[in-house]
Amino acid sequence: MENLYAVVVTYNRADFLRNLLESFARLDTAPTRILVVDNASSDHTPDVIARAAAAGLPIQYERLEQNVGGAGGFSRGVELALESGAEWLWLMDDDVEVLPGAVDALAKFTPDYSCMIGRRYDANGKPFFWQHHFVEALGIFLPVSRDVFRHSEVFRTNVGNFEGMLINASVARNIGLPDPRFFITWDDLIYGWLAAQQTPVVYVNAFVIKKVRAQRQVDLGLRHLNDSSDLSRRYVMRNRGHVAHYLRAHGKFNRAGFAAGTALTFLKELVRLVLVERTLKGSGALWQGWRESRTILADAGWKPMPPLPVYPGSGTRSD
Repeated sequence: MENLYAVVVTYNRADFLRNLLESFARLDTAPTRILVVDNASSDHTPDVIARAAAAGLPIQYERLEQNVGGAGGFSRGVELALESGAEWLWLMDDDVEVLPGAVDALAKFTPDYSCMIGRRYDANGKPFFWQHHFVEALGIFLPVSRDVFRHSEVFRTNVGNFEGMLINASVARNIGLPDPRFFITWDDLIYGWLAAQQTPVVYVNAFVIKKVRAQRQVDLGLRHLNDSSDLSRRYVMRNRGHVAHYLRAHGKFNRAGFAAGTALTFLKELVRLVLVERTLKGSGALWQGWRESRTILADAGWKPMPPLPVYPGSGTRSD
């Protein structure tokens, strides 16, 4: 892969970031550049960056003046990478590490696909369940229960994930930047869905990422439910407003189906509270987010993120 830029967004997790950067240093084939967007961290993140750069890692560091959430961080990171001439963008959070051989493993699929997500392990070293499909009629993503790699090394999906999503620059320019209005949650899922409107998006049978930050979770067999936070719960519901607008913009909004999907989303978060966190105290955040989603839905001036220009020196691949 030519001009591969790893785009990492971090916020007050300097030790996780250091571990991620150290894993980049162990790669046989490394990215051309590691672009770190810092959401105004107040910890020792700048020191971690300085040490990694002194050790020879090709780091570009951008510290934002305020925390704009994961969505805002990835939006800025993708913008910077494209402006710098990236041909491929490897998007990831700060609490993962890349596995030896990861770049070469993904490169095998790049002649045929322009947007993909590799497999990953959880913090315990076990395969992390991630195989979903976005059901447009409901506006929600649902797990796929079958062994998706039984007959093929690729599984066609229509959602993204910013824990290792690889996307070609031409696709990113066509669909625009990740939408910073999401702040957190739904941003990567919808970014993958937007890509899927233009090119096949696939989940590939190659373990390339390991989640380092341990989370409480409940194994439901078909899927895992991880712990959450009131902020995340609020935005899970709030961002339903943005999801609806994107569906409308593509002529795929079903009012009754979307309402049912919103109810299912609310129910799933209640189940998460009860089974994982053993409380219902976070339900107020869900109601707050739902009210905010109604305001977003009523915004007649809402527009999707626009396509981007081709920057001088950038790749020219098209799909």
